[in-house]
Amino acid sequence: MANTPDYTNIDPEIIDYLGITDPEHLSAASKRALAWPEGSRSNKWFLQYETFDLKGDFAYEEGVVRRDPSAVIKVGDTYYTWYSRSVGPSQGFGGDIENDKVFPWDRCDIWYATSKDGWTWEEQGVAVARGEKGTFDDRSVFTVECLPHDGKYYLTYQTVGGPYEVRVKNQVGMAWSESPDGPWTKLDEPILSPADNGVWKGTAQDRFAVEKKGDFDSHKVHDPCLMFFNDKFYLYYKGEQMGEEITFGGRQIRHGVAIADNPLGPYVKSKYNPISNSGHEICVWHHDGGIAALVTTDGPEKNTIQWAPDGINFEIKSYIPGAPHAIGLVRENDNTDDPLKIMEWGLTHQYVSSDYQIIRRFEGARKERHKAKGVK
Repeated sequence: MANTPDYTNIDPEIIDYLGITDPEHLSAASKRALAWPEGSRSNKWFLQYETFDLKGDFAYEEGVVRRDPSAVIKVGDTYYTWYSRSVGPSQGFGGDIENDKVFPWDRCDIWYATSKDGWTWEEQGVAVARGEKGTFDDRSVFTVECLPHDGKYYLTYQTVGGPYEVRVKNQVGMAWSESPDGPWTKLDEPILSPADNGVWKGTAQDRFAVEKKGDFDSHKVHDPCLMFFNDKFYLYYKGEQMGEEITFGGRQIRHGVAIADNPLGPYVKSKYNPISNSGHEICVWHHDGGIAALVTTDGPEKNTIQWAPDGINFEIKSYIPGAPHAIGLVRENDNTDDPLKIMEWGLTHQYVSSDYQIIRRFEGARKERHKAKGVK
């Protein structure tokens, strides 16, 4: 028999705060409000955003795609970021997939840029290129993140091997260097792959036709972000399932984590996966001995900030207005007493059109009051 909550002797201050008319007659909404965790009534985790155009090479350039900026890493007096870069429009799956460009993130290489002030960025060139024909990353390398650790730098990124078909499996690759300027040493094999327990139905290129869906990441592993946590390496990622559906929260997207003792792996997926019910691009940071996450875009818990003391069991801390896409956090602001210090500024991408995206700056601030126009 399930435990029945005790609604007797409710704190009068809580009754007043929630505006409950009669504690003996509680609606379902009032009962949910009374079940909110301790501290959830504060604005400690609640913020709003603005976005701004950048200068230099991150200004819009016709015919060039720049998207999915990594975390911003400060080395000396210079900021670094890595990102997906491709050129030309995309044609989708209706044409010659051997030679066309399917998505804006197809036929990408990973580039990097530097800045002294976080506003004007200078493109430095390719950091990690696509692999040679026949390798697991010969079609595209994209959606990159960077972890500095013990004097080395580790890039984790999404990979696609050609041809780029609807049912193609995406994997995660890694490159490392002793300098943010490279040269980068690519690992010969992916460090993470989709689960292999889904079964397609038929042979047509239809990602929604399945006999068995398999794990939450049976089709793709996306948007990797490597964190050093509890003396281990936690690789957070987005999973896409074979036969993905639209639920009451939108697309059926969830996050997972794989853990290793060494940054180069091997990475073992957590038995507790999936660790979210929602999300899209991974955005995680250290706070209060645990890991905080901004969960956006897809699923019933989208547009929330969550926190897990163990980096796995996340609880919702706030609901926020729609956040920028593909946030690149400024890691020098990581792991402070303020959970939102890291959201003061960073990078994001924005769609100019379905073919072209640009990298922009976001700035965030805790929202403490709302005022009518003209009120001082």
